[in-house]
Formats: sequence, structure tokens, C-alpha cells
Amino acid sequence: MVLRKLPGVSASGMGLRLSQKFVFLLFLSGLVTLCFGALFFLPDTVRLKRIFLSKNENPAVTVGHDNELSKKVPGDPEHQRVALKGGEGANVKLKVSRKPSVTHGARTVERSVGSRAQEEWSPARAQEPAARDERVTSAAHNGERGSAYSYEAFKSCLLKPALGRNQGTPPDSETLQRREKVKEMMTFAWDNYKRYAWGNNELRPLTRNGHLGNMFGGLRGASIVDSLDTLYIMGLMEEYEEAKEWVQNNLDLNSNGEASLFEVNIRYVGGLLSAYYLTGAEIFKQKVMELGEKLLPAFNTPTGIPRGVINLGSSGTSWSWGWASAGSSILAEFGTLHLEFLHLSQLSGSPLFTEKVMNIRKLLNKIEKPHGLYPNFLSPVSGNWVQHHVSIGGLGDSFYEYLIKSYLMSDKTDQEAQKMYYSAMEAIETNLVQKSPGGLTYVAEWRGGILDHKMGHLACFSGGMIGIGADDGPAGQRQHYLDLAAEITHTCHESYSRSATKLGPEAFRFDAGAEATATRLSDRYYILRPEVIESYMYMWRLTHDPKYREWGWEAVEALEKHCRVDAGFSGIRDVYASTVSHDNMQQSFFLSETLKYLYLLFSDDDLLPLEDWVFNTEAHPLPVIHKRCLQEHSATQDHGQTNLE
Repeated sequence: MVLRKLPGVSASGMGLRLSQKFVFLLFLSGLVTLCFGALFFLPDTVRLKRIFLSKNENPAVTVGHDNELSKKVPGDPEHQRVALKGGEGANVKLKVSRKPSVTHGARTVERSVGSRAQEEWSPARAQEPAARDERVTSAAHNGERGSAYSYEAFKSCLLKPALGRNQGTPPDSETLQRREKVKEMMTFAWDNYKRYAWGNNELRPLTRNGHLGNMFGGLRGASIVDSLDTLYIMGLMEEYEEAKEWVQNNLDLNSNGEASLFEVNIRYVGGLLSAYYLTGAEIFKQKVMELGEKLLPAFNTPTGIPRGVINLGSSGTSWSWGWASAGSSILAEFGTLHLEFLHLSQLSGSPLFTEKVMNIRKLLNKIEKPHGLYPNFLSPVSGNWVQHHVSIGGLGDSFYEYLIKSYLMSDKTDQEAQKMYYSAMEAIETNLVQKSPGGLTYVAEWRGGILDHKMGHLACFSGGMIGIGADDGPAGQRQHYLDLAAEITHTCHESYSRSATKLGPEAFRFDAGAEATATRLSDRYYILRPEVIESYMYMWRLTHDPKYREWGWEAVEALEKHCRVDAGFSGIRDVYASTVSHDNMQQSFFLSETLKYLYLLFSDDDLLPLEDWVFNTEAHPLPVIHKRCLQEHSATQDHGQTNLE
């Protein structure tokens, strides 16, 4: 190296100064290395990092900056059993291939996150500001506009009594006996949860203890919140009062854990909203508004598309699932917020919740969709699709469900939702709906233009979804949609009837000679899922074909024979085995969905009539926002706001 000599400075002098600088820089780099080593490699580094990101020193991150760090989440392909509406702790001994081509089960971590079962995970954090919107805070805590909401006015807007003329009691004795049997199953499941797992999220019936899991960010009592409306609808008032008292005295929302946005929304927000609308108990409204506010920081992304995991504490940080491609958000997660968030705006008087979910729609309408289809992975940073994997089962399912239900919940005024739903249905029929050699109609998955001839149990909700959307599609298509709904429901029933236990597998295939049967060991389990029974209930209400009640009763008998154990109900590991092996988990959605849909199947149609109620994806009934009452409510709120000013 040649040094250029400076005028008036000796070469030796310059050499001395350069060596001093070198020594100083060497010392400084060593110090920096030592500091970062202490920060990232000493034990309990997550807590160490939080020392520098305390709630009082949360860095202000402006829109457009993405500070996401990649860490692995146990919802990896192996956890696909936990499919988006998954089951916590389900089937933990099954091994699923880690090959990149395998999709992550749809309920990302549970139903949306695919499986409801993740024992340990350490997701990729995106340090975002906790920006609690002042509009929500004032409405929820100071009552500035939320106080204008009148429960009595809401009740007067319903077209029919929520519980029917006689609590939905069927006129014939056989159906009544079957309904009473479902009620006894609920009582048995609840009593054992109360005895062995009270306050925990779910019951482990074989070991007779509770299970907390880590999908709910430290929230407890998932089975209690999920059961509130089921207990009330079934007339189990003593049990309902126990659950209400627990919510009032023990449901602590001041947790500081890492939660699935999707699961907290559908179970806790949906369960509390439903309980409030059915009973008018203010404690449910108070709790749900407090919890709803805690979810808002998940939307603090460059696009407004929320990330899948959020810290429910004061930091409000959010991040994407570590297994999700390129830090993407999941269609069935960010697409399954609309129903609950519109009702949060209704109760609080704040438009913010509605604005958040409408922004999601705005982005989805703007971006190009391959063949009109919605892929399952979207970047919350760029707003672009990350992979071209399309499924109406795990990872995609409830997005489509919430489009048609948003339209119905709006009293058929949400024309944007209507257009999006029927456009999606046209693309699904064109690209995904198939007929097997044996004549079974099924909905395949689409991977970059190549069909995977597989249908998941989660996708079996689609029979009911297509059925309730039959009336409002393109002219002349009503019977076509009803026929399609019936064919898909029949296929899902076949997946049950072709197993030794008469319960359906997690996924079944239509290739290599297989029809509606699971060909892989990792797809043979059943975790008390509700989707097939859900479609039976809707198809009964739409057609009154007695076969749907018969199919529902077959499911009751199979549940009693194979899933009922001494201290509750448990999923099973292989539906084709003559001797069953239980997974030791009574899922909270078994109480919220499976038993509720069975009870409604054997009740009169005036119990939670579909003219007044839509069910969220956890089967929590939410009221239709009738046009005339929306106008009256808006006028009341405006008058109240004028008085405050």
C-alpha cells in the first residue's frame, strides 16, 4: 500500500497516529462484540431483550418499517394437525413430513393456525408499536359512545325470539330424546371439565387434569368462554351461572403472553360477544371491549394486514408464524375477523374496528388473484401473495365462510362481500371442484396450478356454507348451489361411513384408487371436529331432508362409543382401527361447536333462527344487523355524541 505524504507531516508521525487509531478501533470492536454476545447468547435472552424494549420505551415504528425477526414457530408443517381451527394438543405423537412441499395445516395454530396444539414455540417477532387507538380507549373505557348502545333496543330488532317459542323443542318424541342425549353429553363433558380442569383451557380426560397450552397468550378458561352460549341455549342455567361467575371474577385479560390473533378472536371475542347478545349481561360486554382493544396492535403493519401472533401485554408487539413462508400472514386468519370486529364497533361506538377489517378487503380487491383464486399466504409488508397454494380447508377455510356470512349479517346490504364471495365460488368451481370415478364431489387443493386430490375435514364446513349462500347468487343458480352443497356434504359423510369407527379422518384423498379415505397414517386421527356435523345442521335447516338428522345421530353414537371415556370426551388417533387409542384432549371447540350443532340439528328451526343470527367459525351466534335498527342506532349515537359535545 502506498501512503501519500502530507506537507509538513513526517512519515513517522503519520504512522504513529494510524497505529493509535487501529488500536482504538480494535478495542471498540471487542467491546461491541462482548455486549452483543451478552445480549443474544446468555440464557433467557427474550427477557434480556425486553429490558431494552420496556413498555415505557417502546420504539416508535412508522408505517413502512418492518422489524421482523425470523424465529421458528412450532406450527411448522409437523403441526398441521393443529390445523387452523385446530385442536390444542391433538395427536401429538403423529409425525408429519417436514418436506417443504407439505402445507402447514390450516388452522395455523389451531383452526386457522391449523391445529389446536402447540406445546412450545418461539415465533418470529416483528417489534411493532403498541399504538392503542384513543378512539377505542375513550369509547371502551370512558363510555363516550359505547354507552349509547341499548341492549333493549337490540332485542326489539330481532325478528323472532332467540330461543324460539319453546326453546326449540321438537314436536316428535324420537327427535326430542336424541336432543336430550346431546344435552346429557354436554353436561357430562362440562362436569368433568369443572371437576378436573376448572380454569384451565381444556381438559385432559385420561389423566384427569387441565391443559393450558400457549395459543392464548396467557388467557385461561377457553372451555368456559367457549361454552357460555352452548350452556345457555341448552337451558343448563346452573352451569351457565357458574361460567358467568368465573368470567366476572377470574377472566384476567392483563396477560403478557404471545397469542394467536385468530384463536383469541374466534373463541374469546366471539364467545363473549355471543354471551352478551344472548343474555344482556354487561360483564361480557365489558370484557370483550377490553380484549378487542388488545388485538389492535396486530394491524400495525405497512399494509394493515395483521400478523398472526400478538403479545397481549402492554408492548403489543406482533409477528408472523415462524413456519409461514417469508413472514407471511394466513388467509384464514386475517380473513376471519370481520364478523367480530363489526360487532365490536357496534358495541363501542368506535368505527376503528370496522376500519381495520375493511382495509383488509380493500387490499384484497386491489391485488391480482391467480385464476380468481385467493392463495393462503400474503405478505403483511408488501401486500403480495407469497405462495400460490389455495385451499378451502386449513389455511383458507373461514375466509370464504366470513365473506358470505358478512353479507348475511349485514341484512344483505354488504354488496362488496356478496360480490367477493360469489366471484370466489365461481373460481373454486372452475378450478377446484372435482368428481371422483365413484361419483363423489370434492374440493381439491391447488398448488401453483397443480391439483392435489385431497380434502381435509376442515373443508367439510363448505357444504353448509354453500347451502346458506344459495339464495343470493347469480340468477337461476339457487338449485345448483343447493345441489353442490348436498353433494359435498354427502362426500364428507362418506368419509365417516367408510371408517371402522364411523368418524372421519383429518384428511381423505381421491387418488391411487382411494375415495374419501385417508391413505397416510398422519391423516387418520379425529380430534372431535365439528365441520361435518355443521354441514348436517345447515342442510337440515335448508331442506328438512331427514337423512341429515340420521347422519347426525350416527355421529352421536360413534362419539359415545369411541370418544367417551370415564372423565370426558377424547379424540382418537386412528379412525380405521377397531381398537381405538385416545389422544387425551377434550377440545374446547367440542363444547362450542360439535355439541351445539348437534343440539340445533335436533331442535326446531326457531332456536337461533337464521334470519336473525349467523354463527362465527367457532359456532358462536352473532346477530344480524338489521337495516332499520342500524339506522335507528346510528341516530341515537349521533344524538348522544351531540349531547356530550
